[in-house]
Amino acid sequence: MLFQVGGQGTRPTFFEMAAAQQLPTSLRAALSYSLGVLALRRPFLHKILDFDDEFFALLMMVLESHSLRTTDASFSESLYGLRRRSIKLVLNKSGSNVDSNDNLHRSSLGRRQKVLSVVFLVVLPYFKSKLHSMYNKEREARLQESLWGHDDGRLDDIDYFFRQGEISQTRVEFQNMQDSNMIRFKKKIMAIVGVCYPWVHATNEGLSFAYQLLYLLDATGFFTLGLHALGIHVCRATGQELMDSSSRLSKIRSGELERLRGPPWLKSFQRALLNCVYTTLDYAQTGLIAAVFFFKMMEWWYQSAEERMSAPTVYPPPPPPPHPKVANDGIPLPPDRTICPLCSQKRMNPSVMALSGFVFCYSCIFKYVSQYKRCPVTLLPASVEQIRRLFHDL
Repeated sequence: MLFQVGGQGTRPTFFEMAAAQQLPTSLRAALSYSLGVLALRRPFLHKILDFDDEFFALLMMVLESHSLRTTDASFSESLYGLRRRSIKLVLNKSGSNVDSNDNLHRSSLGRRQKVLSVVFLVVLPYFKSKLHSMYNKEREARLQESLWGHDDGRLDDIDYFFRQGEISQTRVEFQNMQDSNMIRFKKKIMAIVGVCYPWVHATNEGLSFAYQLLYLLDATGFFTLGLHALGIHVCRATGQELMDSSSRLSKIRSGELERLRGPPWLKSFQRALLNCVYTTLDYAQTGLIAAVFFFKMMEWWYQSAEERMSAPTVYPPPPPPPHPKVANDGIPLPPDRTICPLCSQKRMNPSVMALSGFVFCYSCIFKYVSQYKRCPVTLLPASVEQIRRLFHDL
């Protein structure tokens, strides 16, 4: 375990593998955020956001296919200098089959393994994302049904066909039957997904956790179930392998350029187009990673600005209201503020008159207000409901 944390040898550390696995998720979040910001000024980008799963799956399929073809590694693994190697177990003389570096033979990936790697890296996550969205919709539908009861108003409105005078009644009934059958079929599919998806998701997460824990404890060389099913180990690339990858990429591109056929102008156009594609693919990795950091920085910047704008403005406290005026015929206030103006004794159970703010004994002010219906100092109309008991530490 300490050997893995140290980062020595050809075996990648747990942190390298985890970072490579989480990179596509971070990349998708950054692209979705950037498209959402751009869609505020370019409404046509909302169409891309409506099909964000398909758009991202297509983008990753191109990137993963190109990376596996040229570097024998996935898009994120090539960023961390990792390579995929096919594993073949070699039997020792005693006939025992031990999973160790001495009994493993690593070779480059075959065509079948590259295709299946694209399936595990792109196709399966796409279907998982679609199932997750379907499960969320089913949960929302069940919650709405539990709150509002069964409502068939959510179904498509078929009254439109009845308003069309040129459509016959038979065609309307046939169309209604087809719509109802399609709706019932969709409901069955959604119900099956709602029941099965939690178990599938829990099983997948449990297996992922088990493989990652075993990898961390050096009990297995496979970081995920997909790598184990394909018989692939992820290793660090050596300097010679990096040079071989560059030379192999140059040979592949030279061969593609030599296979161009047609008139000279067509060959020139195809060559220019291929060069543009090669340049885009070469800088796609760096550009996308730079985009992740750029949009994360912009998100932090705008979030800080929004917090500053939405933060409440601290105003100075308002000035206190003016003191109430003592009426000419009112009871005068004693010089000692601890004396009740009514009984001229030290206040007992102090209570304030909310109308004027003067403090009296509770019994004195209650009797006075109950009899005269006014404040004894200001002579303003008052009631016993305006008497407030004061509590203070002795």
